[in-house]
Amino acid sequence: MGIETVLGDLTQQDVDVVVNAANSSLLGGGGVDGAVHRAAGPRLLAACRELRTTTLPDGLPVGQAVATPGFDLPARWVVHTVGPDRHRGQTDPALLASCVTSSLDVADGLGATSIALPAVSAGAYGWDAQQAADVAVDAAHDWLAAHPGTALTTVRFVLFSPPLLAAFDAALARHRA
Repeated sequence: MGIETVLGDLTQQDVDVVVNAANSSLLGGGGVDGAVHRAAGPRLLAACRELRTTTLPDGLPVGQAVATPGFDLPARWVVHTVGPDRHRGQTDPALLASCVTSSLDVADGLGATSIALPAVSAGAYGWDAQQAADVAVDAAHDWLAAHPGTALTTVRFVLFSPPLLAAFDAALARHRA
């Protein structure tokens, strides 16, 4: 059981679950959200629309997570989570930590053994890369420690740039020291 970091394309990860840094509408967007929707194909949007008309008519709240099939992705499932937007005054690190723990809870409930997460909120939502990394890695570490019987053996943070990778590597190094 472990946490790892890689530089790469989230949508190409050979894992059970890919975490989508979604917006609350779940209907696609830019950044990670747009990339996941493009890679998963149009059935993902249809599944998200179904969620909106049934269980999430007001959208997905910040810090929560919900699953859909992965469709055309290598991953079996997509777990969507909405990160806090600093530009809108959502600056509580607990909201960001909840994105990670809620995603892990959902993945665990699916019986997943591996999950790939992006740097939630570290892009357009304005969180500092190191703060986002510290919060995310701490949340994953604490979740794994609190769930010794989980089937999740791989928690992989997939970063799209060398500066984000460096931030997550530094956060991870604190736990290994």
